[in-house]
Amino acid sequence: MKTKAVRLYGEMDLRLDEFELPEMQDDEIMAEVVTDSLCMSSYKAITQAQKHKKVPDDISENPIILGHEFCGTIKKVGKKWKDQYQEGDKFVIQPNIGDIRGYAPGYSFHHMGGDATTIIFSDQVMENGSLLKYNGDSFFEGSLVEPLSCVVGAFNAQYHMKKMYSYEHVMGIKEGGAIALLGATGPMGFLAIDFAIHGSKKPKTLVVTGRTQKKIDMAARLYTVEEAKKNGVDLVYVNTRDIADVNKELRKYSEKGFDDVFIFAPNEEMVTYGVKMLAFDGCLNFFSGPADQEFSSRVNFYNIHYNSTHFVGTSGGNTEDMKQSIELIESKTVNVAKIATHILGLDHAVETTKALPELEGSKKIVYTHKKFPLTEVDKFDENSDDEYIRELKSIVERNGNLWSAEAERYFIQNAPEILEGSSMSSDILVRDQIFSTYDSLYDAEKKVADYLISHPSEAIEMSVSELASHCDASQATIIPFL
Repeated sequence: MKTKAVRLYGEMDLRLDEFELPEMQDDEIMAEVVTDSLCMSSYKAITQAQKHKKVPDDISENPIILGHEFCGTIKKVGKKWKDQYQEGDKFVIQPNIGDIRGYAPGYSFHHMGGDATTIIFSDQVMENGSLLKYNGDSFFEGSLVEPLSCVVGAFNAQYHMKKMYSYEHVMGIKEGGAIALLGATGPMGFLAIDFAIHGSKKPKTLVVTGRTQKKIDMAARLYTVEEAKKNGVDLVYVNTRDIADVNKELRKYSEKGFDDVFIFAPNEEMVTYGVKMLAFDGCLNFFSGPADQEFSSRVNFYNIHYNSTHFVGTSGGNTEDMKQSIELIESKTVNVAKIATHILGLDHAVETTKALPELEGSKKIVYTHKKFPLTEVDKFDENSDDEYIRELKSIVERNGNLWSAEAERYFIQNAPEILEGSSMSSDILVRDQIFSTYDSLYDAEKKVADYLISHPSEAIEMSVSELASHCDASQATIIPFL
């Protein structure tokens, strides 16, 4: 089985390769990747290469596949896992697969990563419970489960005294408290705003800071003060660029200080004043991972001693955080489409990954089976020579200028394939449309849907009468359903 993948050979040495996958073993699963969300953590990996703790030393001879925020469908299941997984299942991946070396898909392996058309999951992934079923409306939202889980994990990692001077703690942000999201005008900060407003445990006060007014305006447009108020949250946006004493300024919104402070940029000054902002029993989360292994900041330990404050650092969510994030997306509690600002094909993934720090916008979604230049989702050309581009523009506008399941289905069906003779599009579309309409089907139609989902390879070769027999349904049900 041939695959096409973006592979890392050394510092900034990324290549789009086509190569043969090894024969799948009985304890493995073969999968088709549909989308991968590009992450700054991948950029850190390509700049550090073998120096990165998750990247093996031998990548010049055995390159690894990049990408760890991916979603797709299961293509073939080894006999060990046939009771737990089925062909056609949608999946998302928890990259922290329990490898004792700290290795993870997207950083460490030759045959599994998100920037690829087809991959093979090793036994370790399933044994660790890291291959998770996903039934959301779109694949791109599935790719955003992992980044959302990082935010969910950060919120879950916070802790506070059950009562004053108690050694027993309550996990999570302080409900009804005050939160400061510092430097939160990137995609992860946006997800944190969304989760703070719509999660089950909400603050009373939410202050979001940034240093670029354009980004702050974008955040305020996507997550409005009015929407937050409806959910019982007093939301404030503050541009800190020209503020001499940030701690003093932000305490106008919470005089006692902040119960939870999150650092979304690896900035020494931000950490220093973030610590000063903590209330008694406040908890600071250093969320943003620095590229500099010697990163440090000055911290006032007098305040730590007398105010009983505490620090945590989180680097990704665990499997339970992933499951919670899947539920948040499937239930549409959190709208991750707001951070999907660009799409592209696998043919443009190399140069886009290398340019991530300079690119505006939030998440860039790679459609791994497609050829397509990096494009802002609200900037499709209405005068394009390609009819499907003009239609995409119309679909995006119809969905509030956001990428959507509707746009994705149309894109998959019409955009050019990166591999000659690929048949991925129609198979994916059929399954996706069944999942998206399942709840509205009649009982007889659900029998047909269940069979098609469970037996895609067999069903495609059947006549209507044969399919009716296998589904225990009438031909009168089958024909309009199809």
